[in-house]
Amino acid sequence: MEMPQRFRKVRKHRGSRSHGWGVRQHKGKGSHGGFGRAQGHKGKWTYTVKYEPDRYGKHGFKSHTNVELATINVGELDELANRLLAEGNAVKDDKFYVIDLAKLNIEKLLGSGNVKHQLKVKVKVHSQLAAKKIEDAKGIIIQIE
Repeated sequence: MEMPQRFRKVRKHRGSRSHGWGVRQHKGKGSHGGFGRAQGHKGKWTYTVKYEPDRYGKHGFKSHTNVELATINVGELDELANRLLAEGNAVKDDKFYVIDLAKLNIEKLLGSGNVKHQLKVKVKVHSQLAAKKIEDAKGIIIQIE
């Protein structure tokens, strides 16, 4: 009759690095370095540096609270005015091109570029520079909710 085993081998070898096999055996594939991508942080370091530079280390994260708005610049909008009119996404009202950016799924108007046409733009959010450029070209910005 045998006594019951107090600790299984797995429990005995926890944290022991080689688990009773010495330095070289039982790494796999018959070589000191082991099999596949094993030992990338100690041996095979030149391979890691050359071909897998992002394998180790911190890589940041994407904030789930960050809200990215769909944007367009006033310069782009000015260039697209005639095309939007032809497609039916804008209306010519007296001297204004009336463009509703909410219908185009654009939420914010930014101020890069030049404005030549008189635009009446309906937009949810806009920058101060965008408003200034449109008003300098005798246009109007209407803020919608």
